[in-house]
Order: sequence, then structure tokens, then C-alpha cells
Amino acid sequence: MIKPTPEELPELAKEKLAESKKYFQRLKKRQHKRLDLLMQDLHDKEFEKSDCLDCGNCCKTTSPIFTEKDIQRISKHLRMKEVNFIKQYLQRDEDDFYVLQSAPCVFLDTTDNKCFIYDVRPKACSEYPHTNRKKFIQITDLTLRNTEICPAAYNIVEELKKKMPV
Repeated sequence: MIKPTPEELPELAKEKLAESKKYFQRLKKRQHKRLDLLMQDLHDKEFEKSDCLDCGNCCKTTSPIFTEKDIQRISKHLRMKEVNFIKQYLQRDEDDFYVLQSAPCVFLDTTDNKCFIYDVRPKACSEYPHTNRKKFIQITDLTLRNTEICPAAYNIVEELKKKMPV
């Protein structure tokens, strides 16, 4: 499979969007006991050949949701009061979640795509692109959005369609 670049991805994902939506709608109508295992396998295989440091598009274009635990852990790491961390870096989105005030992420070193707070990064960052999550069928809408951002997520979905036709 050809690895799309972050620049090509939005257009490629849009071209596949209708097909992928239909695929996931059909997939949801069936009980696939092996879906989570297959997704884990596809995820693992994709990340054997994909290095997030080569891309960093998620950190450059979107914000993770920051949970209270994330805020506590990161502000402690930065030796900041939680209220000051929130004031300096975060805002509430339309769903009332804490997200970054701007993109790219302020904790991203754009010279090498490394994260300044990698060891204490938000849970949403450590789990991204969520393609190996249990009960994967519940997050297909999120996965479709992630195919526009993450080349690995795009490849995983395209491979899933081949491995588990519906």
C-alpha cells in the first residue's frame, strides 16, 4: 500500500469517504467477533512500518481532548498550577471539552516532530489514532475523521476493507 503524505490525505480521504461510510454502516449491522482482533493486528502491522515522527500531522492540525487527569499530570510536570495551565494553553470547545487554544500543538517541536511533554502527554495523544481500541465499531465516525489527518489510520481502514469485506 502506498503511504499517503499528510498533504495528499484530505483529498484521498474525501474521495473514499462515501465508500468508507457505507462500509462502516454495513459492518455495524453484522456481529464481527474478530473485528477488534483484526483491528489490533492491522494497527500493529501499520505501525511497524509507520513512524509518527515522520509525519506529526495530528499535532500540527488538531487538538486532543485534555481530561482532568491529563491537566493534573501535565501541569505538575510543568510545575504550574492547574488553573494557570488551563489559562495559558487550553480552552473549552463546542462540546465543553478542554482542547488546545491553537494548532500546531504548543508542545510540538516542529523541527523533528517530537513532543516536549511526551512522557506525560494527554491520554488522547497516547491512544491516537485509536485504531487498536476495544469495541472499535463504536468509534467509526472518529476513525473516518482521523483518516483525513493520519496516514496510518487511512491505510488501516483501507486494509480493513480488504481483509473483512461486507
